[in-house]
Amino acid sequence: MQILENEPMSKHTSFKVGGPARFFVKAESLADLKEAFAFARDKRLPRFILGNGTNLLVSDSGFEGVVIALAGEFSDIAEQGVGLFKVGAATPLGRFARVALKQGYAGIHKLAGIPGTLGGAIYMNAGAYGQEIGTRCTQVVTLGADGNTHEYSNEDCAFGYRRSVFQKACAAHSADDAQAEIILSATFQLESGSLACESQEQTVARLEAELAECMAKRKASQPLNMPNAGSTFKRLECGSSEMPQQVAPGYYIEQAGLKGYRIGGAEVSMLHANFIVNAGGATAKDILDLSDYVKAKVAEKFGVHLQREIVLLGEM
Repeated sequence: MQILENEPMSKHTSFKVGGPARFFVKAESLADLKEAFAFARDKRLPRFILGNGTNLLVSDSGFEGVVIALAGEFSDIAEQGVGLFKVGAATPLGRFARVALKQGYAGIHKLAGIPGTLGGAIYMNAGAYGQEIGTRCTQVVTLGADGNTHEYSNEDCAFGYRRSVFQKACAAHSADDAQAEIILSATFQLESGSLACESQEQTVARLEAELAECMAKRKASQPLNMPNAGSTFKRLECGSSEMPQQVAPGYYIEQAGLKGYRIGGAEVSMLHANFIVNAGGATAKDILDLSDYVKAKVAEKFGVHLQREIVLLGEM
């Protein structure tokens, strides 16, 4: 098990900001992970499980705790039957989606452009272009602070729009929190994407074309060339009484005239209003202050209350 002290979290987040983690641990096996839990407990420090850091804003003052990053055996993909896959939590979601696609399985192939890990995708119930990871998930296995593994059925996971039961179970926890859990793996039952009278080669080609279309849309509509953490705010379950239902947050932000608005080095993207980007030299405070400003202006103008999708870590 590798342990680093005062590791800059700016190296591990897509925003490229964030102060140091008191300890940064890379766990490549279940034994490592149990040792990391014990290490945090002995130090009496809170712990946080890190995926790819693509939906995370870490405080400029850092995190006075133990950040645990999974690797090694937690990156395995095992096919256990026809369309049945067991996938480690550290596996890049895009890698799993492409492995399944290459075998002609549909249902998650449009998620290949999401830059997070499988564990992070389960945690947030990641989705894009009409697909959500929780729809195809049949089981999630976690490790509890007690050293025992726990199994969750799809129903147990309580998947909803950008939410799951794991947002409580697997958040940053105090060292002695007996309820803390870590996602280890998830199992998926996928179905063939083949149409009638279509060969597997034709199915794969069609699914690849669908993915390519999604990737082209992502590239054209999102500021992928600038540090960001994806959508800043969750889609609204309903709009205001004067506005259409199920309107994306970017609509309100743009109508409020906030595209291009800056605080320090943080900017509301000119390409997609629901993205805050690090336009150069941004701090976590810049990004947080800008997101708070956007929330306040949208509420003032439309009576709509935006909710952040980005996870905050450390004292803000």
